[in-house]
Amino acid sequence: MPVSGREVSLAVQKTLAAATGRSCGYGTAPTASSTPTGATVPYNVLYSLGITTSGPPLGDGDADARVLLQVTSVGSTAEQVEWMADKARAALLTRSSGTYAHAITITGYAVIDRELDKEEGISVSSGVYSYVQRYVLTVTPLGS
Repeated sequence: MPVSGREVSLAVQKTLAAATGRSCGYGTAPTASSTPTGATVPYNVLYSLGITTSGPPLGDGDADARVLLQVTSVGSTAEQVEWMADKARAALLTRSSGTYAHAITITGYAVIDRELDKEEGISVSSGVYSYVQRYVLTVTPLGS
């Protein structure tokens, strides 16, 4: 079965919230009812930036996918937003004994690689600080 971008995004959103202890919105700021911290800053916002496939011929359900995601950390100070970006980076890239410390669990798929693609650093607009990071996940379907 082809890799579902939505399922990957939801799994990454869940991992970021659990590993950072802060809410993570999906394409928008978290809501007041988002867990674990609602819309209170700092928080992360996850954006899907597209998928490309590799391996078997195009359209083959067994093709691996390269999933590009953006994590935008949001805070009220430069220090706070950089702290949140550090937590996001640690959540997605920290390894322990050769495996990733925080699993990204997606039914029917395995995340076989993760990498930081680009960091744009801190910017500020109307007193709101943000820090943009782009990650690439390589996802493969599991045999049925």
